Amino acid sequence: MKPFSAFRSPAVRDSLGVGVAVGIAGLAFGTAAVAAGLTPMQALFLSVFAFTGASQFALVGVIAGGGSLVAGVLGALLLGARNTLYGLRLADLLGWRGVRRAVAAHGVIDETTAVTLAQPDRASSRLAFITTYTVLGTFWTSTTVIGALATDRVGDIDAFGLDAVGPAIFLGLLWPRLRDGGPRSWLIAGLGAGTALAATPFLPPGVPVLLAAAVALLALFGPDPSTKTISGPDSADTHTEEVHP
Repeated sequence: MKPFSAFRSPAVRDSLGVGVAVGIAGLAFGTAAVAAGLTPMQALFLSVFAFTGASQFALVGVIAGGGSLVAGVLGALLLGARNTLYGLRLADLLGWRGVRRAVAAHGVIDETTAVTLAQPDRASSRLAFITTYTVLGTFWTSTTVIGALATDRVGDIDAFGLDAVGPAIFLGLLWPRLRDGGPRSWLIAGLGAGTALAATPFLPPGVPVLLAAAVALLALFGPDPSTKTISGPDSADTHTEEVHP
């Protein structure tokens, strides 16, 4: 293997792109946190130990709106519950045990999950997870501090449109899986998106995401897409065989 060849792999390329682009959105969180009444140190603490952007925004949003800290924490936990579903999938894919699994659990978020699941094998998945986790974590915490300290110098952080970066990248990573997934993937994606859009005006932040994730349970029903039925001239000859891509 040539030196540094791993750094030119698609796994690292995707990870670096996602990590840098989404990590910059920490500017928005740092600014929002201080504007809501948190200190820069408290904002940094959340970015380091919570490290789940949407839940962090939900927490400071409740505080900024005059809600209690308990209500904010409960809302953040509700929104972050989706990471549990991600963890169940990544645990088998990455195959880590003990301390490595515990450390990796801290990095299971939307972006690390999306990049990891897009890889073709376990080695690439591990490389993608580690790279995305490291780069995104570094940029997210660094830009949180910058945003928190620069709050007085930034007029309107929403004008930068940083809140749209994460969803846009996530959809970009999801597209190849939808394109190659067949009718079932499109059905699940459509039902999930429709459920989230319909619920958003009526339910608290986080609940529409959980409802949309629950639609994925549809994948548990119906025939296994990796098998097909082959019928011979006689119905007794009907059998199934594995189909490998």
